[in-house]
Amino acid sequence: MNYQIEGRVAVVTGGSSGIGFATLRLLLAEGAKVAFCGRDTERLSAAAETLRAEFPAAAVFACRCDVLNAQEVQDFAGRVERELGPADMLINNAGQGYVATLEQTPDSAWLHEAQLKLFGVLNPLNAFLPQLRRSDRGSVTCVNSLLALQPEEHMIATSAARAALLNMTLNLSKTLVEQGIRVNSILLGMVESGQWRRRFEQRDDRSQSWETWIAGIAQKRGIPMGRLGKPEEAAQALLFLASPLASFTTGATLDVSGGFSRHL
Repeated sequence: MNYQIEGRVAVVTGGSSGIGFATLRLLLAEGAKVAFCGRDTERLSAAAETLRAEFPAAAVFACRCDVLNAQEVQDFAGRVERELGPADMLINNAGQGYVATLEQTPDSAWLHEAQLKLFGVLNPLNAFLPQLRRSDRGSVTCVNSLLALQPEEHMIATSAARAALLNMTLNLSKTLVEQGIRVNSILLGMVESGQWRRRFEQRDDRSQSWETWIAGIAQKRGIPMGRLGKPEEAAQALLFLASPLASFTTGATLDVSGGFSRHL
């Protein structure tokens, strides 16, 4: 399939592992130029080296940057334009969850979750907005969670922050559409990650394979497809929404949860 992004510049935050890294691989396979950031310099370098080995003719730019530091993000945006040209696609992927009930969640965690989920998108958006305005196919795509619609008691602060992000991105889609910029999100369920792999290594029943063990987790949580999602499956949804194939789609949320959603 031709996603019509050859030669276009795509920016991915939190791109050194997981969904972000899988998204970069898909973008490069489609001929895009990619820039990505993260906070861990060693992991960034390793990711960039891997991508350049797999796509030796591709344009890849990696930069250490904390998305909660507005000045660092502004500097990152400037370097991207100098290295690759102005951005056409911004994919906001940086973020993590805070596992705690109401009684276990300090005030600082509530504030940090709101800051991470909102300013983790706002800082990159503000930094890259002048570039996106100049594109004839500008798009902003955000990784969000099903928690935004289906909160979990053991992740109460993250659930609330995810709902705020969903509200904000819908508002942004109305604000930016007049500037030719589409804004969409994906809502994730449970996705395979390094954390799940580490838990698997610590399993009690050593005879269980990864597939059997993860199927048990999915059954316990009530995921109809009987497994966790794979990073590349989330990446495929991001690629579609960011690309011109979704040219008449803005303000949308695409469910990538294996049927875990209980909402119309």
